[in-house]
Amino acid sequence: MSIRWGTPVARGVLATTIIGSGMAMLDGTVVNVALPRIGKELDASVAGLQWILDGYLLSLASLILIAGSLGDRYGRRKVYMIGVVWFGASSLLCGLAPNTGLLVAARILQGVGGALLTPGSLAILQSSFDRSDRARAIGAWSGLGGIAAAVGPLVGGLLVQAWSWRLAFLINVPVAVLCIWMSLKYVPESRDEQLHGRPDITSSSLGAIGLAGLTAALVEAPVRGIADPLVLVAIVLGVGGLVTFVTMQFRLRDPLVPPEMFRDRTFTVSNALTFVVYTALGGVMMLMVLQLQVSLGYQPTVAGIAGLPITIIMLLTSSWSGKLASRIGPRLQLVVGPLIIAVAMLLYMRIGPGASYLTEVLPAVVVFGLGLTCVVAPVTATVLASAEDRHAGVASGVNNAIARTGGLLAVAVLPSVSGLTGEAYTDPTALTSAWRTALVICAVLAAVGGLIALGVRNDVFASPPAAEPEAPAPGDCLHCGVEGPPTHIKPAHT
Repeated sequence: MSIRWGTPVARGVLATTIIGSGMAMLDGTVVNVALPRIGKELDASVAGLQWILDGYLLSLASLILIAGSLGDRYGRRKVYMIGVVWFGASSLLCGLAPNTGLLVAARILQGVGGALLTPGSLAILQSSFDRSDRARAIGAWSGLGGIAAAVGPLVGGLLVQAWSWRLAFLINVPVAVLCIWMSLKYVPESRDEQLHGRPDITSSSLGAIGLAGLTAALVEAPVRGIADPLVLVAIVLGVGGLVTFVTMQFRLRDPLVPPEMFRDRTFTVSNALTFVVYTALGGVMMLMVLQLQVSLGYQPTVAGIAGLPITIIMLLTSSWSGKLASRIGPRLQLVVGPLIIAVAMLLYMRIGPGASYLTEVLPAVVVFGLGLTCVVAPVTATVLASAEDRHAGVASGVNNAIARTGGLLAVAVLPSVSGLTGEAYTDPTALTSAWRTALVICAVLAAVGGLIALGVRNDVFASPPAAEPEAPAPGDCLHCGVEGPPTHIKPAHT
């Protein structure tokens, strides 16, 4: 079925995919704002807060590659709807969780739902819309999805203050019900009839075990000690799982991540850039909401609004940034953008108890948003342009998984490295000290990203695209900078 832009069905399909993916994006920003209240009510330590964030990111990053192929094989609408139902049900469990352990378990389940629905939303647009309208549909999805990310902090703050942090999760249940109804009403089923055999569950499982083990070791080692049996087992599982995963990709006939993709220098370099920059972003965004609420005394709603200019700047300027990259090449923006982010992180160091929003917080936020504008759309477009056409879907999935893994590791490592352990996050003095140490680390990471970008081939957009598949223009790759780049843009077989 080929849907044309402007028809009622087209509007229905677009709205359905935006509601589902927007629910997942909104949840990420809402949880960040709610984190201090969650910690206070559940009496959670820093490690507990880390797991609340990393539990979701872990399952999401581990499964996002395999999730896209499940939709291609078994039906994109079917897998998307399963993801929405799963996300809604696990959100209910999150909202009812009586303690930190059960909340973490529910968040892990929520990440599974997010992995199923996130790539599915773009795959549905790619397979449903007429070829001449796909770029427009993806652009609309990106822009309207970005609005969901923009209002997320405000919505999160209002929900937390209106009743409890639990409402931030429970609100997903009616949204999921609406999304299921619209999926049945508007979204046509589609699958890749050329795919045969089973998806590579083994590789996906090994990747998940590797990431889980590594994350557990990084989070628990500062508390338990490196010699603790649990930490040692986690290290063995983490290293063993990841090494085995990489080895299998070289040996399998149809690997989950084809190794030949990394023979292209620009593909490898742009993914390395993604990793270090998104690691820096993940660390800062976690600690930012804590610093504003604990050290500066902001209410959740005000803390959410404080970072709103970042997303507004990205919404207003990302399309321009993408067009500039396509005209002059991406290297300049990918070098300068991370350096601007590094400067913003140094400006963030002025944010401490008693700091003024207008003179200390806002300037740093504005510079931060400008840096993200230079990086987010161009780096995603560069990754897609540097991969072969037949690997378009895998390339976007790899880049998204790498971005989320960077955020995962930042949340796991940064608190302990900066001296934030136990319940120190409730002490403004201890938190401010850790905040400033973390900012220096993240600024260095961002600056390293700018140096890495010197290896990007500046004519990567110059090669004429093949007829199939069509890659989005850089300006169509707008997405929430903290969440990660767009996922699973792959050729349609309609």
